[in-house]
Amino acid sequence: MTITLKPDQEAWLKTRVASGDFASAEEAARQLIDERISERELEETDDLAWAKPYVDEAEADVARGAVIPIEEHEARMDAFLAAMR
Repeated sequence: MTITLKPDQEAWLKTRVASGDFASAEEAARQLIDERISERELEETDDLAWAKPYVDEAEADVARGAVIPIEEHEARMDAFLAAMR
């Protein structure tokens, strides 16, 4: 199999090999592909059960009317960020 990298990808790999992060570009490519495959497998098998309590809480907030319009949220965030500058 032949893989053609974009120039910026090749430069990134060369830099990491030169710094000793990887023994070769081939090793880096194999490791990075292995890591991404593992991440995808986790994503594909995650049933998101961990998120159910958060969704339930959000739904309860909406049912109680404990929400604000997006425009108000954006205005609050703009004011918050302006205060941090």
